[in-house]
Amino acid sequence: MNPAANTLLPIFDLESLGHNRFQGRSPDNGWTRVFGGQVIGQALYAACKTVEERQPHSLHAYFLLPGDPTIPIVYEVERLRDGGSFSTRRVLALQKDAAIFAMSASFQIAEPGYDHQIPMPAVPTPDELPDRDGMERDVLPHMPEAVRAYYRRERPIDIRPVELSRYAAGAPREPKFNVWVKAAQKLPDEPALHQSVLAYASDLLLLDSSLVTHGTSVFDRRIQSASLDHALWFHRPFRADEWLLYAQDSPSASGARGFSRGLIFDREGHLVASVAQEGLIRPRPDRA
Repeated sequence: MNPAANTLLPIFDLESLGHNRFQGRSPDNGWTRVFGGQVIGQALYAACKTVEERQPHSLHAYFLLPGDPTIPIVYEVERLRDGGSFSTRRVLALQKDAAIFAMSASFQIAEPGYDHQIPMPAVPTPDELPDRDGMERDVLPHMPEAVRAYYRRERPIDIRPVELSRYAAGAPREPKFNVWVKAAQKLPDEPALHQSVLAYASDLLLLDSSLVTHGTSVFDRRIQSASLDHALWFHRPFRADEWLLYAQDSPSASGARGFSRGLIFDREGHLVASVAQEGLIRPRPDRA
């Protein structure tokens, strides 16, 4: 068992401070700043605690300041509207009374309606890809040091990338990247928790897809990278503790910013969520 698997549920064990305020903590993993996906997931879970009988269908967020993992994060939820079908919430994440993150989320009652989706990309299944031991044995020895360090890091989300060879080749490719993800432990049967865990995982590697076509990655010390904003839409039910394909691409990069998109499918090919993100990808001439 991956020891980091047991750190996932405590991330979402938010303490109620009253008056629509909640407090979350970061795992003690030695990181120097809070993982952006953690703040997204905790903020969404805090918003869910103020809504009854409605599920989130979208969120839009901005990263304002890097979070300090040694300091608890306070989430202030504002109840903007509760209508006949939709509810809207605004969440501000604070550390030392300074806003580090802002998010709006919308919730909807369950309704029938038109239904269509595009097909899932034809990629190997997670069972056909090397697991953690297989990557350590057969793949990572051929990768740059920073890539080895990232994929060797224990985390509460299991990751099985499809096109790992992009890191070794270092040549420009089509701006696409596919990766299978799932929670590393079994989760309770609570839809809001599964949606919040997927929100957490949705920040993994997405910005990196904007660098594929330039033959580099966020692991290159010559690149300064950071997520700037994040949007997520939920389409269909899913379980975050079962394998989900995160199919990523990047339509554009300009002005030292990369724009990335992601479609998230379950193993049966159902499109369960969509993601969009813009991030800083600034070349650092001092480290050329």
